[in-house]
Amino acid sequence: MIELFQTTDFEYRESDQSLVIWGDCITSMNKMEEKSVDLIFADPPFNLGKDFGNKSDTWTDRKQYLAWCYEWIDSCFRVLKDNGTFYLMNSTQNIPYISVYLQEHYHIINDIVWTYDSSGVQSRKKYGSLYEPIIMASKTSKSKFTFNSQNILVEAKTGAKRGLIDYRKNPPQPYHTQKVPGNVWKFARVRYKMEEYENHPSQKPESLLERIIKASSNIGDIVLDPFGGSFSTSAVAVKLGRRAISMDINKEYYKIGLRRTGITTEYEGCELKKDKSRKTKNTSKKDHIHNNNQLSLPLCKSC
Repeated sequence: MIELFQTTDFEYRESDQSLVIWGDCITSMNKMEEKSVDLIFADPPFNLGKDFGNKSDTWTDRKQYLAWCYEWIDSCFRVLKDNGTFYLMNSTQNIPYISVYLQEHYHIINDIVWTYDSSGVQSRKKYGSLYEPIIMASKTSKSKFTFNSQNILVEAKTGAKRGLIDYRKNPPQPYHTQKVPGNVWKFARVRYKMEEYENHPSQKPESLLERIIKASSNIGDIVLDPFGGSFSTSAVAVKLGRRAISMDINKEYYKIGLRRTGITTEYEGCELKKDKSRKTKNTSKKDHIHNNNQLSLPLCKSC
């Protein structure tokens, strides 16, 4: 897939199904051929000060942050095919500004809410936040985007659980036991000790990404994630028979991508192993984790 890039002055590795790049997403995407990608899922830093290891989540001015968002959004749409689909996540504080920008320059298909439960106290001064917004968009209102509704059916509780009959039909028929999901999605957050967990502060669940990839792409299509992070998007895309392109400016996350997408099991002489330690700033938790996860240490200091 590296042939989709005009220049390759960045570190990368690839297999038949996956291309992982160590580098800035805007710089990398600007070197890609236009209209070369079928589906994009973007989960950028939200400007909330999370620890991504490179101070990439702190802007002192919201206008600067949003200007950066608009720049990489434009880069995404440049490489997206005319009938491709773009999914974007951000915080509840930023999404209204981004939504207006997308409405003015592109086309919004759906506003989606990913909701989840939390065992901890969210807030003592206001209602806690238990959802994250997702925007599904295309280049124009005339784009013939992919939507494989039959591949993402969920249980229709009225028909499946209660076995009701719809007497409005002639002859009367049982209610459907399956349906296309609505725009409110309930998936559990990725938590420490879950099998899919990676040492990353903002990992998205594979089940959420599976729905997006199944619905909005076909086998053999190219799926781009400009903010690789834990590289769940690319890992799921490869499992589903798609081809994945992903990038990250953090070298540790780049190595996660190499491992999770099956490109290689070693890097610079070190075995690539999953780091099961928890990404947290809570000192007491860190002490507890250190005492109970001795096996998570890397094989050498450079790994």
